Amino acid sequence: MAEYTHTLLITGGAGFIGSHVVRRMVNLYPQYRIVNLDALTYAGNLENLRDLESAPNYSFVKADITDAAAMEELFAREKFDGVIHLAAESHVDRSISNPIEFVMTNVVGTVVLLNAFKAHGNTKTGRFYHVSTDEVYGTLGDEGKFTESTPYDPNSPYSASKASSDHFVRAYHETFKVPVVISNCSNNYGSHQFPEKLIPLMIRNIQQCKPLPVYGKGDNIRDWLWVEDHASAIDAIYHGGRLGETYNIGGNNEWKNLDLVHKLCEIMDRKLGRKPGESAEQITFVTDRAGHDFRYAIDASKLENELGWSPSVAFDQGFEKTIDWYLENQVWLENVTSGNYQEYYAAMYANR
Repeated sequence: MAEYTHTLLITGGAGFIGSHVVRRMVNLYPQYRIVNLDALTYAGNLENLRDLESAPNYSFVKADITDAAAMEELFAREKFDGVIHLAAESHVDRSISNPIEFVMTNVVGTVVLLNAFKAHGNTKTGRFYHVSTDEVYGTLGDEGKFTESTPYDPNSPYSASKASSDHFVRAYHETFKVPVVISNCSNNYGSHQFPEKLIPLMIRNIQQCKPLPVYGKGDNIRDWLWVEDHASAIDAIYHGGRLGETYNIGGNNEWKNLDLVHKLCEIMDRKLGRKPGESAEQITFVTDRAGHDFRYAIDASKLENELGWSPSVAFDQGFEKTIDWYLENQVWLENVTSGNYQEYYAAMYANR
């Protein structure tokens, strides 16, 4: 059996961002044993990591982070050196229709993990890394950016649940001396994203000639970051971030939602051989979301100055890569939207 220098738990590792982080850690750190824990709810998909199944330093555990007994048993057995905590309910609209589910996963689940790491993890030289969102800061006007010292002002059940989990992580650091780091990131885009989110939803609807729903007038502004750059930032913070500190991760790439959709339509028209402006005819304005924040923008200078990280991919390049991936992976898209990935899990893991 191989001797590993570090045992790392990644929660939510079958999801959009998590699968990119898992793949990076497995491939770049063969001396680490990587344990991927995921409940495989609707957005978790093991097909995202099919290429890692035979990797000697990788294993998967299906479990729910709110199951305190299961987490206690897992942490007691594995004695994790570190945790990268990505498991979360993350869709704002779902949080409005079912806030309790978000409280359970994002707040209670985080505290369950903190308790397990405090009791059984490597609290001397390891660390608990909590991955959060820029939405905890609330909304911005036309000027300014969020910094690590921006007061919290969450406006949706989702952002309130993430803000609460951030506070618990900091409280465990102050009260129990659990070694922690936190990051708050802007909107991600890239491959393997569940198609309820804006970019993959629009790509799919354009292909199927369905309406492209845009909230309100489409004036809301978001900062976009390529998911691979987020994974590299997580790597840098996990290995080099100062304990007890928070780091903002952003793409320095602001777009109005409507402008983003028009750009997407323009590229899709070209790739699908349609006449210019044809896909944009599918844009439909829908009633704005309750509590919809106007603008998010991240100041990531602390991360850049301390750890030397900055986005590596320009948006135009990343956007093209993302669109090409979805167009080239129709089977993945059909499987994830139909739930066939649950059958894949059963076939691969049910009898293990």
